[in-house]
Amino acid sequence: MRYFNTTGACDPARHYMVDLSSRLSAVTQMVDRGDYFTINRARQFGKTTILNALAKSLSGSYLVILTSFQRYSSAVFQDEATFSRTFLDDFAARIPQFDGRSLNEAEISDEVTTLDKAKPLDKAWALFLRSVESAKSAGQFNLTQLFRLLSAFCAQSPKPVVLIIDEVDQASDNQIFLDFLAQLRDYYLNRSVSPTFQSVILAGVYDIKNLKLKIRPDEEHRYNSPWNIAAPFDVDMSFSANEIAAMLSEYKSEHQCEMDCAAAASAIYDYTDGYPYLVSSLCKIADEQQLGWSQAEIDEAAGIFLRRQNTLFDDMVKHISEYPVLEEILRKILFSGVTYPYNYYNQAMNIATMFGFLKEEDGSAVVANRIFETFLYNYFLSEDLTSNLDSSFDFPERSQFLTDGQLDMQTVMEKFAAYFTDIFADSEERFIEDNGRRIFLMFLKPIINGSGNYYVEARTRNKKRTDLVIDYKAKQYVVEMKIWHGQEYNQRGEKQLTEYLDYFHVKTGYLLSFNFNKKKNPGVHTIRIGEYTIVEAVV
Repeated sequence: MRYFNTTGACDPARHYMVDLSSRLSAVTQMVDRGDYFTINRARQFGKTTILNALAKSLSGSYLVILTSFQRYSSAVFQDEATFSRTFLDDFAARIPQFDGRSLNEAEISDEVTTLDKAKPLDKAWALFLRSVESAKSAGQFNLTQLFRLLSAFCAQSPKPVVLIIDEVDQASDNQIFLDFLAQLRDYYLNRSVSPTFQSVILAGVYDIKNLKLKIRPDEEHRYNSPWNIAAPFDVDMSFSANEIAAMLSEYKSEHQCEMDCAAAASAIYDYTDGYPYLVSSLCKIADEQQLGWSQAEIDEAAGIFLRRQNTLFDDMVKHISEYPVLEEILRKILFSGVTYPYNYYNQAMNIATMFGFLKEEDGSAVVANRIFETFLYNYFLSEDLTSNLDSSFDFPERSQFLTDGQLDMQTVMEKFAAYFTDIFADSEERFIEDNGRRIFLMFLKPIINGSGNYYVEARTRNKKRTDLVIDYKAKQYVVEMKIWHGQEYNQRGEKQLTEYLDYFHVKTGYLLSFNFNKKKNPGVHTIRIGEYTIVEAVV
């Protein structure tokens, strides 16, 4: 029985997977053209899975050498001779079987004496290893000798050779790797004279074209572009809702269960935006916890995932601590509603995109998916709640906000209005504009914690934007937060909220208005607009 895998590479014989054929076809076209390129995607984005599938797919037409720098210890990169020997031995060990067999050391000596009778790959391998032994016995071994041997092997190989190296950013902070890239580039530029690889594919999180390398004695950082021969890699590796639905259809068929595959896939996509690890994680939880596959049950799976520790969230927290500018831009997008035009060359946006935190959408930088958005809100709110900045915050007694086990949003709005008036009524307008959403979420989070989720600034499938959607025990509450800019502006906000309510198929919505007009009427009021009821809290 297959299962949803979230650890390591996926295998279609053992795991439920989306169909990778369209991606493999696109990458194969690049290999056929002789492109050298990088696949740099965020952590756990399916890079290793697609490299394994690609190696298998290409094996009929090419001799594929697939390796990973993750297997190399840091000592390997300390000097040129050690790296050259290690890489050469690794390369030789990964030459795959040919005609159902491969050579071992005993067979090599026999084939060397009968090269004329040897099969093409046997002959190439024998000549290659004989040259290797000769180079090693000559003493000092370096990158120049390494690439001469690799070029000689490419010339002898009966098939064009494709080199694939995973986890290349394991070696990104040293001069040896820079020199290795330079040699690859030189042979690429002179391949009409010196035989070389048909294609080279480097994979990792960091963009090899813009590695920040510490290679100077004073450890001054500089950007370097040793890989300026690389072709753009624009293949979309995220999963579409249709691809997720097709995967779920296979699961449904094998498990003979009830499921609206399209609806379940749409719910999963809304949370993950097709991020492979997140898709598999939600599916795995729904399967193993026997939750089912309705919208409410996918909501529950997302809540379980967000409460669990995992290596992806660990990486996110690490990167936030490493790059203060990254935390600043994320906080402004999340809590202040700042809209930044997307620019790849902006350092903060480049870093955030590289790690998968942000993406470009309609020319703006937005948080990549709802799971990341909610995790970041939870993380930043937790940090704030334990800081001196919010030491005066009192957690509300949760039971007063529940009626028959369901969330009583009317009471939430009333209690928040009273709390805000007591603590923040005299705050400056700028403070409220920057922190209003954060204050409300800090008030709300302990109330729904463990039984509900929320997501902010979600884009609905008809491209309208809400502000806050709360999922609590299969029921949704839509909250719009506004700064008061006059009665006409407020009425537009009320009409906009009714459009959100129509989209979510609910009749009651909630409007939180931060009003700095001295003649305001604070408190909670109920407004009727057609068939909809809006509960407005004015603070």
